Amino acid sequence: MKIKISTDSTADIPKSICDELNISVIPLTILHDGKEYRDGIDIPIDEFYKILSESPQLPASSQVSVALYNELFESVFAQGYTDLIHTTINSKGSGTYQAAVLSKEMFFERHPEAEGKFNIHLIDSKTYSMTYGIPVIEAAKMVADGESCENVIEHIKEWVAHARPMFVPLDLKCVKKSGRISPAAAFVGDALGLKPLITFEDGEAKILTKMRGEKNAIATLVETCLKERKPGSNYAVVYGANVDAYKKLKEAMADSFDIPPIVDYNVGCIISINTGPNMIGIIYRT
Repeated sequence: MKIKISTDSTADIPKSICDELNISVIPLTILHDGKEYRDGIDIPIDEFYKILSESPQLPASSQVSVALYNELFESVFAQGYTDLIHTTINSKGSGTYQAAVLSKEMFFERHPEAEGKFNIHLIDSKTYSMTYGIPVIEAAKMVADGESCENVIEHIKEWVAHARPMFVPLDLKCVKKSGRISPAAAFVGDALGLKPLITFEDGEAKILTKMRGEKNAIATLVETCLKERKPGSNYAVVYGANVDAYKKLKEAMADSFDIPPIVDYNVGCIISINTGPNMIGIIYRT
């Protein structure tokens, strides 16, 4: 048994970790001002944050193509793997999972000899960013330790089923443009200094509460995570262009958590289109 772990770029796993753990990542596409950028490859994140802050219109994103999946499946098969475990962005927010399903069907039509010798396991994370990036990292470590394919798949599915992303946009420009909050509500929120605490439930964005000011937003993030997080489980800290707010969040967490985060990372292009670059968050499992 030889197992390969892969995912798409919206998992936001830093390249250094992917390289270390042999995780293959295929990119979604960013569309802006008549240009196409491969997420995580063609445009530095700081440059993308600048576009988000200055452009009157938000960039758009496009799913992973069937052609890219064809390349992935062909490559992994040619390398002699027996199993590919691939976890995708939420199927409610992207056609990426459906493209993977179609490509899988096409692969076995081209390679009937692969039946029973090579298995493609597709997992719809039903969520975003490190909310599925964390279990993908853990899955790669499990594979390195010799865990069975069945156990690795079960771990990913169980993790995302209990995952909890918590994002706080510290300004509401992009949230308003993306439609996560109505323009009227965003105007009132900005005027009053209110910051929404946003999560995803059943693949849909949901505002849990609103806090006045950055200090209360950070305190609410930390308190919510401490209350809900499964003790001893991995979690991640996410931030954008506001490094000062990230440092304050880390300071607030310093004496309260039993283990350090598995990773601190910059929110990727796809997610920052909706949250904006001025954001902070914690991702964990309950």
